[in-house]
Amino acid sequence: MIRHTVTFRLKHRPGSPEEAVFLADSLALATIPGVKHFEQLKQISPKNDFHYGFSMEFDDQAAYHGYNNHPYHVAYVRDRWLPEVEAFLEIDYVPLA
Repeated sequence: MIRHTVTFRLKHRPGSPEEAVFLADSLALATIPGVKHFEQLKQISPKNDFHYGFSMEFDDQAAYHGYNNHPYHVAYVRDRWLPEVEAFLEIDYVPLA
């Protein structure tokens, strides 16, 4: 199992209609084959300046690769993520045991 996570800050003002549309449109990532347990998360720690996170799981590397190369994901990164995300940190985990 692979858990793919990303925490990020948008270029949009917090609470803005643009922020709401970005988050709503991002829910479609959950429909890409192989994506399991998709979550949108609000970051609440004062220890960093990210605002949101996405988390999802994949059964294996092949499923994760399929997600990364899926036409919807490629278009989402190009057309939404890169223009609208100001900063992010991506971390992918596998269980230790």
